Amino acid sequence: MKLNPAFRYLILASIAAAACFSPPAGAAERYPTKPIRVLVGFPPGGSTDVLTRQIGARLSEVLGQQIIVDNRPAASGILASELVARGNPDGYTLMMATVASHGINPSLYRKIPYDVVRDFAPVTLVATYPLVLAVNPSVGVKTVKDLISVASAKPGQLRLASSGTGSPGHLSGEIFKGLAKIEWIHVPYKGGAPANLAVLSGEAHLTFATMPAMIPHVRAGRLLGLAVTTAKRSPAAPDLPAVAESLPGFDVSSWAGLVAPAGTSRTIVARLQKETAGVITGAELRKQLASEGAEPIGNAPEQFTAFIKAELEKWAKAVKQAGAQLD
Repeated sequence: MKLNPAFRYLILASIAAAACFSPPAGAAERYPTKPIRVLVGFPPGGSTDVLTRQIGARLSEVLGQQIIVDNRPAASGILASELVARGNPDGYTLMMATVASHGINPSLYRKIPYDVVRDFAPVTLVATYPLVLAVNPSVGVKTVKDLISVASAKPGQLRLASSGTGSPGHLSGEIFKGLAKIEWIHVPYKGGAPANLAVLSGEAHLTFATMPAMIPHVRAGRLLGLAVTTAKRSPAAPDLPAVAESLPGFDVSSWAGLVAPAGTSRTIVARLQKETAGVITGAELRKQLASEGAEPIGNAPEQFTAFIKAELEKWAKAVKQAGAQLD
């Protein structure tokens, strides 16, 4: 069959264009051959930024290429997520995804410019962090059960401070309320520091906050730590029980994990997973992360994919229960 010349030209042009945009043969096997950029959806100095830089410094050594941390703070990681979702799937543009960007945002925002499941290639879950449930001593409670009793006796009188509507601290409170069948007032602040200050001053009664931010206040006696939010106790604070010991079924973690654009070569993903897992489970970094309350994970891409899907389902329920919605 003879092809129409114009049609034949179109086919050849398409093949040529595809060749221009496809990675050269063997590129995945030679990866990496240039610096790797890792986007972080939060400002420098935050827990996700610090974690990324800790890991990046060691990954640079084992991969033989510089890891460049690119901070793009906006809307709890939406800007960074969009840039990576639309990025070239060649392994040189990655993101440190978080519970906010890849767990909460898809339900919290009416519309986001990417699909968390379809547009990313999960590499590995880097680490999980418990939050700490802490109260001002004036509340007069010493255990989770005490808190539930007080909240039951005074519905709507306790004030929960969080770093903002839809934040992990806010939604942890919603999950807690649902399981305990109690009510309190949510008071959002513009960040974790103002929320913690509100509880320290007595302006608010309790909060769910990150362990590095909260433990110093607990150890100094300024706040009372009741429990950690993970299913089991944290080695960083073994004296604090898990909420689940008093409220079965409660299991909330803040987390961070490495993702690439969808379509990234399996060979590249496998290399990144292997090297990242090796870095975070090494004795030096493992000890450092544990001191900050983090549990290094380093699981397989398939396991991280399943984890993200479970997180999306869990946080969707919490967002719906909270009635939280952002544009």
